Amino acid sequence: MDAGLVVVLLGPPGVGKGAQGAALAEWLSAERVVTGDLLRAARREGTELGKKAQAFMDAGDLVPDSLIVEMVRERLTELPVDRGLLFDGFPRTAVQAEAFGKVLAGMGRALDAVLLLEASDETLVRRIGGRRSCPQCGRVYNVHLDPPINEGICDECGAVLDHRKDDRPETVRHRLGVYREQTEPLIDYYEKGPVPVLRVDGEGAIEDVRRDMQRALAERLEVEG
Repeated sequence: MDAGLVVVLLGPPGVGKGAQGAALAEWLSAERVVTGDLLRAARREGTELGKKAQAFMDAGDLVPDSLIVEMVRERLTELPVDRGLLFDGFPRTAVQAEAFGKVLAGMGRALDAVLLLEASDETLVRRIGGRRSCPQCGRVYNVHLDPPINEGICDECGAVLDHRKDDRPETVRHRLGVYREQTEPLIDYYEKGPVPVLRVDGEGAIEDVRRDMQRALAERLEVEG
């Protein structure tokens, strides 16, 4: 694919953005930008932005949109201007999207495509609810997709697997509700703009979803070209 593309990948928890985003960034030869990673790095390195973010988190508050966007802007200044960019799970709100557009414009760039992975709540609850993690070595399993050899026991170290609170069905449904509440205005924001939202069914096998994402993006960019 051509260098310099700017693509946003959106989707609810459990839809597979992590794995698909990494593969798509490689296919695009693009830098994958994940705001959670930027935030953790800033806190770990004790940067000025990291200290500000930590203060909000220590107070039990959400990190403001303006701070998240500033972290993104700072990261982009570290990359070549012609480097392809894949934003994984960012922006999360219409406010972030508007500020993000201004950051890109200030760098002489613009958004080329928005990809939205979709799946039913039932599928997402099943996927996330099936996760089991090892508290000792950190390996993650899925009882539906990638179960351990012995039920409830880690293959690597023999520890008893943990079903985290965040992965329990009632918590997952709450997370999905928050996602829908935040994302619907964001999707509406993008659909009213010049860049169409490319909707991809995330219910299928990983390989099938990946192929559909690549096809949708290739068709979009070919039309633009």
